[in-house]
Amino acid sequence: MTVLRIIPNLSAADPASARLFYSELLGLDIVMDHGWILTFASESATVPQISVASEGGSGTIVPDLSIEVDDVDTLYQRATLMGLSIVYDLTDEPWGVRRFYVRDPFGKIVNILSHR
Repeated sequence: MTVLRIIPNLSAADPASARLFYSELLGLDIVMDHGWILTFASESATVPQISVASEGGSGTIVPDLSIEVDDVDTLYQRATLMGLSIVYDLTDEPWGVRRFYVRDPFGKIVNILSHR
């Protein structure tokens, strides 16, 4: 038995309101839309992972999602220009990542990061 994918399911009264954040900000494609559920995806290959944490590192709260990108600085600038709520400012962490936390339309805290 092999785990092929891990898909977080975020509860939302209006799934369509996710388009701005997950498609416009992050550039994910909508690969399924049944009205009651939208699935966003990227063509990049990933390895299924689950993190279990008592804190988010550097004394932060545990984020609901972590999304690794190739250029965190560009995403941070885009999120700021979009007026999104930055919960934890862009920071170089001692364990080798550069990241920030941003709140999605449903109040979820998203850790956006790049490895240095």
